[in-house]
Amino acid sequence: MRKLALSLVTLALIAAPALAGGKFNKVVGPGEKAPSFSGIPAVIGSQDTNLNLESIKEDVVVLVFLANHCPVVTAYEDRIIDFAKQYEGKNVKVVGVSVNDMDSDRLPAIKDRVKDKGYNYVYGYDASQSIGKSYGAVVTPQFFVLDKDRVIRYTGAMDDSMKESKVTKTYLKDAVDAVLAGKEVETPETKASGCGVRYTK
Repeated sequence: MRKLALSLVTLALIAAPALAGGKFNKVVGPGEKAPSFSGIPAVIGSQDTNLNLESIKEDVVVLVFLANHCPVVTAYEDRIIDFAKQYEGKNVKVVGVSVNDMDSDRLPAIKDRVKDKGYNYVYGYDASQSIGKSYGAVVTPQFFVLDKDRVIRYTGAMDDSMKESKVTKTYLKDAVDAVLAGKEVETPETKASGCGVRYTK
């Protein structure tokens, strides 16, 4: 009887699915299907829109969690704008999302920031915070690269330094270039650093 019980336990362990998440992100990781999202109010330039993952036609989606109040996001603003410009017309869609429950990070403030700074990518606000939780976003900025099958191919930081002059590794660019070329991403996950995402308890 004891042998039978041990056998059943062993079978259960073998049949159990692998734990989700990666080395740094404990919710989702490279190689996993990206959580879907839809109906997130957003703005592109002066135009109101909605973010829906299934309606994005580009082969590569770069999803980045942002927060207007965060000085680390501010340090990366120009780099993200330049990145989006670099990949215009190259089958890459950059999507920014804020989930912080703060006036400075909600949609009205986002619209002002997009206008003042000239953001060239779509930027939305999810009051439910569900997209942040489903992607395991814990800091801003935090990046995710999704391929044409909407599988996560990279998650983490944009590069290795908040100071652009000290950057030696361009993780995000390298990941996107690899996906576009149909190659494996050499560094599929890094630790993102920035301001903590403020979830409502």
